Amino acid sequence: MHSKQTVTYICETYLSGNQYYYKKEMITFDCWQNLQSLGWSAPRPISKKTFEKRKKEGYKVIYKNINKNPAEVIFLAKKG
Repeated sequence: MHSKQTVTYICETYLSGNQYYYKKEMITFDCWQNLQSLGWSAPRPISKKTFEKRKKEGYKVIYKNINKNPAEVIFLAKKG
């Protein structure tokens, strides 16, 4: 289990209103004493319930608004 200083919970909200929840953990590529080897893990999906629970427990949470336009649909012509 990570401490409150080594994990961050993220809520991403898109223009469509969809929300996605992730967590990122501080990891090391060598040892914890080598500060140059510290970094953040790839975001791992979590549930909304877990996000809300950790928020109440005092973990660091980040809210991000993602302002990407929806993907453009390209219709391909069939041969024949």
